[in-house]
Amino acid sequence: MQRLLMVVFLLFIYAAHAQYKMEYLNRGLHAVPDGKGNVLISWRLLGTEDTTVNFNLYRTEVKKNPAATKFSITSATNWLDKIDTASSYTYWVKAVINGKEQKNAASIIVTPGLKKYLSIPLQTPSGYTANDASVGDMDGDGVYEIVIHMAGRGKDNSQAGFTDPPIFQCYKLNGTFLWQINLGKNIREGAHYTQFMVYDFDGDGKAEIAMKTADGSIDGKGNIIGDSSKDYRNDKGYILSGPEYLTMFNGLTGEMMATTEYTPPRHGKLNPSTEELKAMWGDGYGNRMDRFLACVAYLDGVNPSLVMCRGYYTRTILAAFDFKNNKLQKRWVFDSNGEGNKKYAGQGNHNLTVADVDGDGKDEIVYGQMTVDDNGHGLYSTGIGHADALHVSDLDPSKEGLEVFSIQERFGDAGANFRSAKTGEVYWKKPSVKAGDDGEGPGRGLALDIDPRYDGYECWVAGAGINGMFDSKGNKIAEKTPPCNMGIYWDGDALSEILNGVNISKWDYDSSRTIKIFDARDEGAASNNGTKANPCLSADIIGDWREELICRTTDSKELRIYSTAIPTQLKLYTLMHNPQYRLSIAWQNVAYNQPPHVNYYLGYRMKLPAKPNIQILKAKQ
Repeated sequence: MQRLLMVVFLLFIYAAHAQYKMEYLNRGLHAVPDGKGNVLISWRLLGTEDTTVNFNLYRTEVKKNPAATKFSITSATNWLDKIDTASSYTYWVKAVINGKEQKNAASIIVTPGLKKYLSIPLQTPSGYTANDASVGDMDGDGVYEIVIHMAGRGKDNSQAGFTDPPIFQCYKLNGTFLWQINLGKNIREGAHYTQFMVYDFDGDGKAEIAMKTADGSIDGKGNIIGDSSKDYRNDKGYILSGPEYLTMFNGLTGEMMATTEYTPPRHGKLNPSTEELKAMWGDGYGNRMDRFLACVAYLDGVNPSLVMCRGYYTRTILAAFDFKNNKLQKRWVFDSNGEGNKKYAGQGNHNLTVADVDGDGKDEIVYGQMTVDDNGHGLYSTGIGHADALHVSDLDPSKEGLEVFSIQERFGDAGANFRSAKTGEVYWKKPSVKAGDDGEGPGRGLALDIDPRYDGYECWVAGAGINGMFDSKGNKIAEKTPPCNMGIYWDGDALSEILNGVNISKWDYDSSRTIKIFDARDEGAASNNGTKANPCLSADIIGDWREELICRTTDSKELRIYSTAIPTQLKLYTLMHNPQYRLSIAWQNVAYNQPPHVNYYLGYRMKLPAKPNIQILKAKQ
């Protein structure tokens, strides 16, 4: 008994002191003109720094005034400066810790004609369009690079027809093209097929990219995976046979680092019959079996693991891998067909999220209406069933831990539902009414804090007779709702703005209408994925804690990174050093994109969050 107590004590100590190994980021100094003769200079407060850290910002007007002007900044990590727009300026910022100015400085030059966005010229292949994106620091310098999915002719899993090979490209923020990966004809193009995970998987301070590959995939150095002469497409354009691989690519060069058999496989046989596939997945033509999801999770609370997933309508399989010594090592496999796992079948979404739902310092995978524990065992299943939307954060700060807001994509009593992320206990739910002949429930749902009159996040759905907006307790607080798509932090307060496509608006709760703040369509930008209408990516990748809007131009010849020019007095560490948020950016490209969330309450009357329990990994230069 004494030995058992000692083991429990040691495990508690390990969980209390384990630190997520996360990427090194530099100060992220950034400048944005506001169009009124001012420029907003902003920078990161790092996750390893206290909010008591202050900053000195220096400005030198090139040629006209070589003497530096000093601004002492204590309440934020940004400064709105009045400038002569015809002149050039150099800004640099230094941290002040315990009253002592640090030596390290970040600098940026502001020149006449400064645009409100960063521009990255794209080498878009003919017939392709820039689609979902992700970020990672490929060279370890503390600056993100961008991986962009170039999508050609695609098909949904339910649609027959041939597709173009999925293509991925990587660019530096200064526009430098790094590499291209072509997955080849034996990987089908579509929202549910190719999920790409960009992260530092091996802890060397530099990011990699992991994807499902097949015979004929070509890496960034021109190396071919498998046998390029093979073509496994059937007369309907589906790929129901042939080998499947999982490949880890070097983030800086695009070169293959490791390839192994893809888990979970479509079948135990290399060339299964349609009857065998139907018995396993519910149909035999390639719809349910080729619904893929993926994520990154700190399953041991220290090191990131890659999790590749298959299926959610019927059977569901998740496989976790660690990447060590240039080898992909299988950690565990969860299968809803496994013993005692029947209740986990059919509970997945077109998306997923990763969070430490039970507070043990290790991540769980929230897979729609079910959650898989860090050890690969099922934690719970609500049994509510498949849906399209999923939001996990401290949605109700009056309750302990995290909450989940989701929907139910069928006629039922839980069209909108709100539960404990730890136990699955459903706190409240709203029934949907028949939306049409197919009896489907709502297709979208959103949880954001947009109304300061009510504690916690407001929740609403689109369609299926669930009208109005609800507070975090399930009380109806408004008849009208804003668009039900994504959110973004932009204007400087703790309330979220509405992001619909590439349009940012503020919810006016008094008049129940949205007020436009910014619309990138006015400048020739466009959203992706049809009616899903999402940008390439929305994430905090430069400047202070507010998020960037990353989108393509209508001709896909340019990628634009828009940042806010509105000052803020809210001083938060960069969202990318919040583990849950950072992992949300990794999975944002998966299937039906959802907005990222932090693991604390970020909203009206919020308390400043504690410094995250992270360890920074810096690459050897």
